[in-house]
Amino acid sequence: MAELLTSAEIADRYEVDAPTAERLARYRFDPEKFDALRAELASHGLDPQRNWVDGDVVGPAQSDLSPLPPLGSSERRRLDQLGREAISAGHVGVMLLAGGMATRFGGGVKALADVLPGVPFIDVKLADLARLTAAMDSTVPMILMTSFQSDEVLSEVGRQLETDRVPVRIAPQSISMRVTEGGELFRAGDGSVSLYAPGHGDVPSALRTSGVLEEFTRAGGRHLFVTNVDNSAATLDPAIIGLHVDGGTEMTCEVTGGDLNGGAPYFVDGHLQILEEFRIPDHVDSAAPLAVNTNSLVIDVDAVDREHPLTWFQVQKKVDDHPVVQFERLVGELSAFLTTRMAVVDRDGVDGRFQPVKDPAELERRRPAIREILESRRIL
Repeated sequence: MAELLTSAEIADRYEVDAPTAERLARYRFDPEKFDALRAELASHGLDPQRNWVDGDVVGPAQSDLSPLPPLGSSERRRLDQLGREAISAGHVGVMLLAGGMATRFGGGVKALADVLPGVPFIDVKLADLARLTAAMDSTVPMILMTSFQSDEVLSEVGRQLETDRVPVRIAPQSISMRVTEGGELFRAGDGSVSLYAPGHGDVPSALRTSGVLEEFTRAGGRHLFVTNVDNSAATLDPAIIGLHVDGGTEMTCEVTGGDLNGGAPYFVDGHLQILEEFRIPDHVDSAAPLAVNTNSLVIDVDAVDREHPLTWFQVQKKVDDHPVVQFERLVGELSAFLTTRMAVVDRDGVDGRFQPVKDPAELERRRPAIREILESRRIL
């Protein structure tokens, strides 16, 4: 990352007010990268093909994926034991992607919205770790990747809710400004700019710049389970950790079957990785992937503590009905640079691990399944 600017320099360079400039400076706004990305947009315009992956893209066979063995099987018990050994040794931490705002739930921080009546999303994750660490007499840190929108609130919540067994650490992600389709700063009618958090591809940089990665590694940490805060079914299952340890790869991505949209596993020039739909060239048959990405993964900390050339994608959005563009990176693209295993997990049922919630209507549909999953794991 290039040298960052002071808030005064940001205010002068982009003609923004002092509070906005201070927020940009606090959350590591990168002016050199930002200006380069918007100059490219201004020069070449919006082109979906610029997001396409280069290389020979081929869908995997079923044999290229690694199913999580069913509950009660001897292989599941073996993997569970491997995972418990890693957790007991202090090698495992949990990172929640918690930068989102509950705009579709009436406002506030999404991590604090109720997934079940009276039960916020973050409480489910904390209860899961409290149950597991108490049973195992172990410690598992919870790391919250916050955004400029959620950081102050979740930092305070973390201080209130952490325990000796589940310490809470904060790793804020970076910040940027939306632009027009011509690359100019987008400004509202009052002249203010529109801020956003540039995607969960900030995981490695947030861990490093916050000092959390160094602290976790120094304490013996080796593996991080990373997942969205709004996917309550993605609890810390020792068998998932065991599957990762047993596979010997740097990264393990959870994928699941079903008629779902989203990223999926593909080979690119022979390397198995996660590709989002918009990255797949038109000539590749992507109509029915074997499995889709859940955005839950296990990654070795040694792999996180390296620079990876994640792509900055052009993402079209609307702000008050005005078309805007924001530049984002995706954590799943780490699979392009790391040895990666694809773990096939159940979506539904007591062993289900994918119940994401994006809006109230989806929450109402999923609540019975979420309750069944959490009750079966003795989290409720």
